[in-house]
Amino acid sequence: MIGVPRDTDVELDIRLEAVMEGVLVTGTAQAPLRGECARCLEEIVSETEVSFQELFFYSAEDAAEDDSLLDGELLDLEPAFRDAVVLTLPLSPVCSEDCSGLCSECGIRLADTEPDHGHEVVDARWAKLQGLVPEHNNDQES
Repeated sequence: MIGVPRDTDVELDIRLEAVMEGVLVTGTAQAPLRGECARCLEEIVSETEVSFQELFFYSAEDAAEDDSLLDGELLDLEPAFRDAVVLTLPLSPVCSEDCSGLCSECGIRLADTEPDHGHEVVDARWAKLQGLVPEHNNDQES
């Protein structure tokens, strides 16, 4: 429902430190987010800033199966960045906290409707009985 658009520029502020096992990368990343509201389906455009830290090992002998490795002098920050961003994303993003969503009957966005917007809903089990009683029965005693 929301994420970082493909081929977008991401601003990185990183620090590289040489340690015994490899290179420790610590940093922050700022990236744009784009998605849609979980309630009303309006487009959401925002930005996120995440912090991450990853150790890139010099050799596979020192690293475990899921650890990151240096590829010569290159390192791939995408998995560390992606993991950090995914943890900050909301499960159900909303355009505003008071978003009322869509009308369950007609699908119109409730923020764009009148306050008295509504639909008369008749239970299908009782629908046949509506024709038996006249709508304006003024003969009833109170």
